[in-house]
Amino acid sequence: MPYDPTSQSNLDEVKTNHIHLALIVDFGAKTLTGSAELEVEAIADSVSNVVLDTSYIDIRSASAAGQALTFNLESCHEKYGSALTIHLPKPLAKGEKTKISVEYATTQDCTACQWLEPSQTAGKKHPYLFTQCQAIHARSLLPCQDSPSIKLTYSADITTPLRAVMSAVPKGEVKHENGSMTTFKFEQRQRIPSYLIALAVGNLEGREIGPRSTVWTEPEVMEAAAWEFVDTENFIRTGEELLTPYDWGRYDLLVLPASFPYGGMENPCLTFVTPSLLAGDRSLVDVVAHEIAHSWMGNLVTTENWEHFWLNEGFTVFVERKILGRMKGKEHSDFSAILGHKALQESVDLYGKEHPFTALRPCLREEDPDDAFSRVPYEKGFNLLYYLEKHLGGAEVFEPYLRAHVQQFAGRSINTDDWKAFLYSFMEKTFGQEKVDLLNKVDWEAWLAGTGMPPVDNKFDDTLAKACTCLCQKWNVSRHEAHPAGFSTTDIAEFSSTQSVVFLEKVSELEPLPHGHLDLMDELYQLTNVRNSEIRLRWQLLCLKADYEKIYPEVVAFASSMGRMKMCRPLLRSLYKAKDGADLARETFVKHKSFYHPIAAAMIAKDLGLAK
Repeated sequence: MPYDPTSQSNLDEVKTNHIHLALIVDFGAKTLTGSAELEVEAIADSVSNVVLDTSYIDIRSASAAGQALTFNLESCHEKYGSALTIHLPKPLAKGEKTKISVEYATTQDCTACQWLEPSQTAGKKHPYLFTQCQAIHARSLLPCQDSPSIKLTYSADITTPLRAVMSAVPKGEVKHENGSMTTFKFEQRQRIPSYLIALAVGNLEGREIGPRSTVWTEPEVMEAAAWEFVDTENFIRTGEELLTPYDWGRYDLLVLPASFPYGGMENPCLTFVTPSLLAGDRSLVDVVAHEIAHSWMGNLVTTENWEHFWLNEGFTVFVERKILGRMKGKEHSDFSAILGHKALQESVDLYGKEHPFTALRPCLREEDPDDAFSRVPYEKGFNLLYYLEKHLGGAEVFEPYLRAHVQQFAGRSINTDDWKAFLYSFMEKTFGQEKVDLLNKVDWEAWLAGTGMPPVDNKFDDTLAKACTCLCQKWNVSRHEAHPAGFSTTDIAEFSSTQSVVFLEKVSELEPLPHGHLDLMDELYQLTNVRNSEIRLRWQLLCLKADYEKIYPEVVAFASSMGRMKMCRPLLRSLYKAKDGADLARETFVKHKSFYHPIAAAMIAKDLGLAK
């Protein structure tokens, strides 16, 4: 029986098989208006009500086969929205299906939607809409069973004055006689959870970058985007070699405006990505490897609820680094793991090492999953799988298991117990009792329920990290010199962008360097003016830790023009803590609040002590 503490739907009585959306996009009113038709099936006997999740949606009517149905919209739960109870004309027997149509409109408070003014786009001429439904925001886009335990197909007719794209396959478009509106038709035949329903509308154009891939973006960004993501097909093929054939038909990319709150979102058939990846040197496209890995881990095999989120993200990071290892070499994938370990440590430090959200399998009863979002499920999950691979005998044992995991659970939603039971079963059937004995030696309680850092400190190939460490130590030794010598522009000339990031992170772990040293470092390495967003982030955080006030205007400019939470949240948090920075951080956020996605705005408000 599905269990999801973050859904108010009657998951124990009905399941949704298909949803058809018919929506009109109104940029003037900033609303989506229309209907959602849900095909539901009873999974218990004598089901008289269907309870759906909603959040700030204006429910106008409910019907079945043209007959009006009575409904109740409950008062709004602080975190989970309003349960919509629809009374069926007659009870459903187990296995019986019916279709329910709900007429509704979104409102200004719907957190899934971000409506951008023309000024917030690259082209500055047309408005833009995009949605972000993970974790529990699909209920503010449409009435649904908003739980990853429910997997469904969907279709949509989206009527809009600008091009629409969705996490589905386009099925044609019909231009209306008045010429100003077009209905775009979509179909997603693979069963997906509600959080993967996604829509974007704007002045979009597409360009093919591979045999099954098109990049979509505003015309002004197209050249940079098409160039940056040209290796997409190689990532997909490598994933197929490691796992199973790619199951979704298309793998397209949508490069969004800068307010998109994440690095990427693995919406099937159409990955959403941040423009912060457009570094001009293809150095940040590893995010695409991550989102492609989600095509198997998360989209095909899905967490049952958000308490088991690591089954999506830990597995995806593990596969992402497998793909990188095959394409670039093991030293590169292990270098990524070293970087990830640092990010995990930062998340644990932010929460506190005994905070329940630092457990791999946290309890989320009465909790908002967004509050638990951190690097923990990603990197602690990765570290568990990395440890298990080493413990069980290496890639020749573990990679066949990874493939079998996908084959076993494809199209299903699972929890940690399901995962663990199959791991034991596979190892016993394939390799015998010896592997079961090894699994029995794993401290499962410490890994899954323990808080803080992982119970085992994995060792990674640090070949690429050594030069970063060496340069960092050289700067550290020079801290008492009034005019440090021996540094030059060639110090980082041969560094990859990731090495530059690691160098800056290692410097940030030291006691802050004198401001004169930071002046010299910037003069030699041109860090303030760098285009690469990851390097820029680490440089600004390092400077903020040192109360280097010269950087404050740069921080304000970056944090107010980059809505990716990985960047704007730590920058504003660090500015808030820096000398004379608290008021500036709050002023920056308040002034630019409308720029941020509602999910990001809510989290930043909490970071800066401005939440109601």
